[in-house]
Amino acid sequence: MLFLLLGLLGIGLKYFEVGMVAGWSWWIVLSPFALAVAWWAWADSSGYTKRKVIEREERRKQARIDRQRSNMGLPPNNRPKR
Repeated sequence: MLFLLLGLLGIGLKYFEVGMVAGWSWWIVLSPFALAVAWWAWADSSGYTKRKVIEREERRKQARIDRQRSNMGLPPNNRPKR
């Protein structure tokens, strides 16, 4: 996401000819978009994205279980964290 924001900022500065970015080549200005594509390709192929989704779902699931246990008056489940 950071690469996309940098790319959009670079395009805006280049288009409106602001500061030193006005003199940069378009290849330099557009390079953050190529980096974003490379990052997403790596994240998807390595399983990084899927691991993060599973971790987030596990945290939500455990929070829901703990909330339900506390609503029933039971102590939270103290399972060891992975």
